[in-house]
Amino acid sequence: MTAPDAEFRSGFACFVGRPNVGKSTLTNALVGSKVAITSSRPQTTRHAIRGVVHRDDGQLVLVDTPGLHRPRTLLGERLNDVVHTTWAEVDVIGFCVPADQQIGPGDRFIAAELAKVTATTPLIGILTKTDLVRPEVIAERLLALERLSSTTGLEFAEIVPVSASQGHQVSLLADLLLARMPPGPPLYPDGELSDEPETTLIAEFVREAALEGVRDELPHSLAVVVEEMTPGKVLTVRAEIFVERDSQKSIVIGKGGSRLKHVGTEARRQIEALLGEKVHLDLFVKVAKDWQRDPRQLRRLGF
Repeated sequence: MTAPDAEFRSGFACFVGRPNVGKSTLTNALVGSKVAITSSRPQTTRHAIRGVVHRDDGQLVLVDTPGLHRPRTLLGERLNDVVHTTWAEVDVIGFCVPADQQIGPGDRFIAAELAKVTATTPLIGILTKTDLVRPEVIAERLLALERLSSTTGLEFAEIVPVSASQGHQVSLLADLLLARMPPGPPLYPDGELSDEPETTLIAEFVREAALEGVRDELPHSLAVVVEEMTPGKVLTVRAEIFVERDSQKSIVIGKGGSRLKHVGTEARRQIEALLGEKVHLDLFVKVAKDWQRDPRQLRRLGF
């Protein structure tokens, strides 16, 4: 329990890094519940999903942003806008680099962008996925992260290695983040894990299931919209999966509908865990030609 004279702290934090460095997995590990989708495909997060960490001594509100990248489409530009807007609004930023890869041009690009905007925002360097490498590699990556700091003008308040999948040093990271929050009351009611609408989280779970095990070109071309939720003895959820080409539609559906059935089974399991009730999930796959480059269709799909 917190000492009686300890100040309660609350505020916002976000994790930044290039796509697929483990930001969503880290958010889920800190919150203790699945609020951000995780995928083996890079660039899967499109909404700034907030996960809420409740503690006796404070409350952390985690904003999970898309991975910053060099955009090639209008969608890419809008995802980057989400990142920059978030940086300007949070109390602390965690810069994530993965232990199983060397620091590269993508990391240096993000570090340079961060250096422009983080003069007054505390920055914590986070080495993720430490369970995937040997201890000596972890040491090398930590030194490389320190060198990145000195060459880009970034100033890390702390550098910490973590494994979100193993839970290693996740609580220490929470301590470091919370220590840099301003004193203040809780921002969300006790027990609330996210302020995203249920329909957004459901759509994300469907998209996560649809992304696994498909060709490389599909992740950027796939969007999901929950069209209807009908209460009853079993909640009926109707969701539409949008792709850009007929060939992609065939990939999602699979031979004889086998892949779409698998997507539905996996997504329904996640949705039922989220809602705490039985769900009947109806999935429909539609083609919205070149939607990533079409402002009208981007608005329709929630971007």
